[in-house]
Amino acid sequence: MDRRNFLQVAAAGVAGATLSGWVHAQAVHWPNGPIKLVVPFPPGGGTDTVSRLVAEKLSALKQWQIIVDNRPGAAGNIGLDQAAKAKPDGYTLAMAQTSNMAINPWLYSKLPFDPLTDLTPIVEVCAQPVVLAVRSESPFQNLVDFIEAAKKEPGKYTMAQAGMGTVGHLAGEMLARAAGIEVVQVPYKGAGTGMTNLVGGQIDTYFGSASSVMSQLQAGKVRGIATTSAKRLAALPNVLTVAEQGYPGFEATTWLGLVGPAGLPDDIVKVVNAAVVDAMADKSVQERLEAEGNEPQAGTTQAFAQFIRSEHEKWGKVVRDAKIKIS
Repeated sequence: MDRRNFLQVAAAGVAGATLSGWVHAQAVHWPNGPIKLVVPFPPGGGTDTVSRLVAEKLSALKQWQIIVDNRPGAAGNIGLDQAAKAKPDGYTLAMAQTSNMAINPWLYSKLPFDPLTDLTPIVEVCAQPVVLAVRSESPFQNLVDFIEAAKKEPGKYTMAQAGMGTVGHLAGEMLARAAGIEVVQVPYKGAGTGMTNLVGGQIDTYFGSASSVMSQLQAGKVRGIATTSAKRLAALPNVLTVAEQGYPGFEATTWLGLVGPAGLPDDIVKVVNAAVVDAMADKSVQERLEAEGNEPQAGTTQAFAQFIRSEHEKWGKVVRDAKIKIS
């Protein structure tokens, strides 16, 4: 190697080391300003409620200033796209969930971001199992009652959900295929209207996240006849799972987790992961989450990344099998 080439290589090495050192220094002193937490759904929903609880607890534990920024639209795609395109400095994070990370890539012909390459997994926060609910006057006391009736009169009964491509929608498709029944899927633009129509008798059943149906369950206006979790929910101990009622292995859950832009420094990822794990270990946080039908799930970054990929494949198969597509 001649002198000129040697100096060029040396200069490149110094520049790389300087950049690496700068990134590490930034991470070590992070955060020194407010952190924006993008929530890709409207205020008041299950994702928003959990996000604000996490922000509140992290602020108390770490004295971080966290600003919740609701960016709804396109089934969560708009908010996650904003996070994916943010500077990877730790000052923009997002609360991702099943639909926008694992389902939407299969539903939409084109997304503005790739959830597997344009975002950095940080930590799973909780799971939100889906509940199959009927109004309190319904003759269906359990899942077996409903399936028997649906088999006798194919296409008669309606099953509502909070939108095409939601976990509630796909859980309904999975159940219909597993049970060999034909039901009429009724998509709504959100959980509120669907629950109102269930209570009002306009629809027969509603498949929605536990957090979205919990208030009406507690008020006695609707009754849960099955949950899609692997085990019964702490908040609904008397509601049997789908698996317990004749469909072993059935599981369909909405999950929430923190992500950041691709290239987020490992030091920052570790700090946020550790802080969320500490927050989720707090008994008061666990009790609040469980009371609303959530299951705390905080673990390692590596486990979350692997889980996202497995969910991506799982829901891709469901979407392909059901031949669902949103242009």
